[in-house]
Amino acid sequence: MKKIIAIAAATLAMTACSNMNNTEQRTLSGAGIGAAAGAIGTAIFHGNPIWGAVGGAAVGAASGYVYDAYKKEQASEYNSGYNAGKNNKPAQAPN
Repeated sequence: MKKIIAIAAATLAMTACSNMNNTEQRTLSGAGIGAAAGAIGTAIFHGNPIWGAVGGAAVGAASGYVYDAYKKEQASEYNSGYNAGKNNKPAQAPN
């Protein structure tokens, strides 16, 4: 019975993220990585892993969101330069 519940939970977890945009995916990935790192870090130093996971998830989610904003800005700059080259115009910084 436990095996069936574990398989069902894993399947649900994998399909729950299929309709997310890039911002949501990066924020959630950051939260997951941060939670794992926080729980492991506090367990190593004999703290409460739950509080480490909560803190790590918050920091990770914020980091994932900031990383998404950086990647969007990077793509905007690339597209601006690409379009300027395509149209034989000087490149201008995006607004």
